[in-house]
Order: sequence, then C-alpha cells, then structure tokens
Amino acid sequence: MALTKLVFRPGINRETTAYANEGGWWDGNLVRFRAGKPESIGGWVRYSLEPSLGTGRSLMTWSALDGTIYTGMGTNLKYYVIRGGGLSDITPIRETTPAGAVTFAATNGSPVITVSDTGHGALLNDFVTFSGAVSLGGNVTAGVLNTEHQITSIINSNSYRITLGVSANASDVGDGGASVIGAYQINTGLNTSISGTGWGAGVWSRGTWGSAASTTIPGSQLRVWTQDNYGEDLIICVQDGGIYYWDESLGLASRATPLNSLPGAQATPTVAKSIIVSERDRHVIAFGCDPEGDPGVQDPLVIRFSDQENPAEWRSLATNTAGELRIGTGSAIIAAVQTKQQVVIFTDTSLHAMQYIGPPFTFGVGEVSSAISIMSPNAMVAVGDIVFWMGKNEFYAYDGAVTQIPCDVKEYVFSGINLSQTLKVFAGHNSSFSEVWWLYPSTDSSENDRYVVYNYEQRVWYYGGFPRTAWADRNVLGFPLAVSPDGYVYYQESGLNDGSADPPAPLAPYIESSVVDIGDGDQFMFATRIIPDLTFRNSTNAAPTATFTLKARNFPGGTYFATDSDPVTKTASVPVEQFTDQLFVRLRGRSMSLRVESNQTNTAWRLGDPRLDLRPDGRR
Repeated sequence: MALTKLVFRPGINRETTAYANEGGWWDGNLVRFRAGKPESIGGWVRYSLEPSLGTGRSLMTWSALDGTIYTGMGTNLKYYVIRGGGLSDITPIRETTPAGAVTFAATNGSPVITVSDTGHGALLNDFVTFSGAVSLGGNVTAGVLNTEHQITSIINSNSYRITLGVSANASDVGDGGASVIGAYQINTGLNTSISGTGWGAGVWSRGTWGSAASTTIPGSQLRVWTQDNYGEDLIICVQDGGIYYWDESLGLASRATPLNSLPGAQATPTVAKSIIVSERDRHVIAFGCDPEGDPGVQDPLVIRFSDQENPAEWRSLATNTAGELRIGTGSAIIAAVQTKQQVVIFTDTSLHAMQYIGPPFTFGVGEVSSAISIMSPNAMVAVGDIVFWMGKNEFYAYDGAVTQIPCDVKEYVFSGINLSQTLKVFAGHNSSFSEVWWLYPSTDSSENDRYVVYNYEQRVWYYGGFPRTAWADRNVLGFPLAVSPDGYVYYQESGLNDGSADPPAPLAPYIESSVVDIGDGDQFMFATRIIPDLTFRNSTNAAPTATFTLKARNFPGGTYFATDSDPVTKTASVPVEQFTDQLFVRLRGRSMSLRVESNQTNTAWRLGDPRLDLRPDGRR
C-alpha cells in the first residue's frame, strides 16, 4: 500500500465547492493558521471582576503617568473605567434637579414607586440617583431611596416609575420631603438596531446633501461610543450625542463631565458622531459635529479640531491652531480611524485622508476614493499605516490606495450575516498573530456570535464562532481584550479554555478538509491507516487528546456515507515528542476528507502533514 502525504493549502476556502477545493480546507472553528498549518487558538479568562450593565460596544486601554492601567468600556446603558478588574461607573450626569423638584408616591404592598419631576427628560431604562430624601414612613426608608435607580416605565413627561428592592407598607404615605435632589445620567441608548435609525435613515440619507441635521433623538438608535485618551485623561463621545471629559486625577469616584465644562472652555462642540485625539500633534478632533457658528445643530460632514495641547479651546483664532473643515462628498461621516501618518475618514460613499500640515490651516483633508462602503462605525481597524475594513459586500484595505482584499470566505460571511444588525460589526487587531478580526451577528442571531479573520501576513482567511461585541488589541495589558454579551470583559489568547464557564470548559476547535481523491476521482480508494502528524505543544493536560476523523463519499454532491475516527494521544513527555504512531481505519469511497478536532480542557494542538495509507480499489 502507498502512503499519501496530505498537504493542504493554508486558510479556509468557501468560494467554490468542497470537491473543486481539493487540496484545501473547507470548514473550521476556533483555529488559526501559523506558517501555513492549522492550530487551535488560545482560550480566554475573565478580566473584569463583575458584569457590566448593558452590552459593551467600545473598548480601549491606556496607562496613566504613574503606570496605572485603565480600560474604558461603553455600553448601551453606561460608560465604565476598569482598573484591576473592578468596574467604576463614570457615566456623565445630564441634569441635576433643584432641591424639592422630585416627590415620591408609594402603593401599599408594591415595590413600584411613582416619581414626579416636571419635565424630567428621562427615557425608559435611564438611571437617576436621589439624595436628600427622607423616609416615606414605613419600609421605604431614606436609605432605600437615596441611591441609584433604573427607570422601569415612563408615565408622561412629568412622571415615571422605579422599582425598589422592598415593598411599601401602609405607613409609606410620605412624599420624600422638600429636599430631594435627582441626578439624571445621560439618556441610555438601544441595544438592538431598529429600522429607521442610524445613518441609513434621516434627512441626510435622502439626497439633501449640504444641509445640517438636528441632533438624533436620544435613545432612538444603537448606542455606539468612541473614546481616546488625552494623556492620562479620557475623552468619550456618544455617537450623535455629547462629548465628555474624565479627569484621571479626580479618581474613579468622579464622573465624566461635558467638554464645555472644562476650565476656560470656548466654542466646544456639543454634539458629534465620533472623536479622536491626534497623537502626533495633540489636537482633539470631532467628526460630524456642530459648526462653530451654529452650536447644537449637527452637521454630519463637519470636522472640527481644538487648539493644540488645549482640549478646551475650539475657537478659530489667528493666534491658535483650532479650526474647522467640511467634507464635500457623501452625506454623513460614518467613522474615522488614526494611522501613524494620518486620519482616515469614512463617509457613507467615500474615503478621505486628513493630515496635519501646520499653521495656518493646521489640517488638510482630501478624497482618496469614492464608491466605497463600510458596514458599521466600528468595522475598520488601523494596522500601522494600513486600514482594513468590512464594506457592505467586500473587504477593503487602504495603504495610500484603496484595494479590495480577495476573500476566500466572502460569500459565506455576507450570506450569513444578519443585515438588520450590521451596525454591531466590530473590527479588532490581534497583533501577536498578524490577524484582523471582524465580529458580526449571524442570520440566526441579533447579537455578534461569529467572527471572520484575515491573516495579513499569510494572506489567508478563516472563521468561527463565539460571542464578542467589542475588541481591543493587547496594548499595555499583554493580551487582547474582548467584551462578551454576558457583560464580562475577557483576556483573549489566555490559557486554553473557555473561561466564561465555571469550571472552565473545553474550546472544541476543529478543522475539516475538502475532499481528496485518486487521479480524476474515477477510481474507488480504500484507506487502511492514518499516520498522524500532530503536536500538543503548550498543552497543560496530562494526556491531551485530539481525534482524527476520515470521511468517505462516492459523488461530490452525495453525503458522507461512512466515517471512521480514532483518538491521537500524546503518550509521553520526552525531549522528542512521542505520539500515537498509526491509526487503523477501513473506509472505501471515491473521495475522502479529514477532520481534526479536540474537546477537552487544557489542550492545544498544531497539525502538520498527516499521511494516509491508500490503495486503488476498482472503478465500480
């Protein structure tokens, strides 16, 4: 019998059929390619010690001057700063009422309290913190009232309801007293996209280019944040909402405050789509914001930048470097990302490059491509001076010129994405493995549950599934971070297990080949042995195991009618790794495919070039 070495092309290819892709990989999950060979990816463990409220849609890490490492995370309900795994709520306050503006009314036997506050401006799920209240007379004490509450229903513009952890009794007849103060956090946003919101809706998507648009109605679109550090401080922006500043020196108990509340603030934008701090020249840049001469009225194509080294000064003066630009094509700025040399700006139809040119104009901006698309405000990532992004039906790269990236899984991805939730698509960089990841919702999910990866070093693609909603590269922490819909932030590529489970669960990675045959597939073949080539390097399991499965079928369109599988077990730890030397199988068919998988904790594997003992077995 003849031993046939199984050497497959790197990457997964779904752009053809499994038969036409002979010599390639057809399917996989939780695997990557290193030096052209598939291996299981790393696991994940919890970074945050408690879950957030809401789903995380932004993530970044930075360090303070004293070396303290912080992580910023925005959800649809809150904005958090994480230090040492602990979450601190720095969500800005929208309004603080004067004493006595708020009163309470309880119902005997119910935990639901009616709150009266004329013109409260709150939305369902908003948060308010009361202080100065006195007991209502019974179970509803001052301690129960004087804390943070989430609004559970809106009655009208002057009243709403909250739900307490205790039920009122017959003695709770008071109204909280004349000194109650309500501190309302900024309006919350949606966790799920709804039709009629986002940049696909509104006046700027219907041909009225060049006209400014009013601020988006609070709470009417998917909540998306952008953020950037200004030294050790943090600037955050709610898409189509306000811009806020968090002063690290005030500590984690402090909240972010409006940018225009900074000492000496002049002409600061009050609404924007996104913000960036230009690293090279220390300007704060706001995109899709209100012009200097028309505060509060958002123009989705306007770009403004602060004075150099002064995030509070935004007046365009001959004595400073603050200024304003307006993009002339497209109808709205969708996203912006910073490379080493420039800021790349996406509108709904075009791509622009913004560069620092110095006084008197400070920045210049020019169009570099038209007729492009981008899937979401977070669908792009910069890798050095190259920007990668997911468009509506293509993947793109920009390195001074825009190119479409040939993609071997394009149809698989774009035919399997939930088109109603594409605003959730999030791109991330995994620099340790030269990978760009796109997290996206599949057709069967309203939340990100799948990923597709482009390895720009090997120029190959692979995909898989796990739930992640935002990503940040390893940066100062040493591991990439990603947010899960369960509210926790995870170290990625840490350990070998699924750390979202307690105890940790196995990852269950697998890779499956397209079919192989003899000649043109006109002969049957009979397989009797597999000579495996597999290393369990980095496994911490005392007896790590993977399973080789061989599948046979007679026709390209037919089902696999027989399979045979055996475990491959590492039997000893010696200077030269020792593996199961051969696996005996008995399979007959015109074509066969190979599947390698594992499903145990603390196990990692890397596949080489296994060999298959095959012989021709007639033409019938």
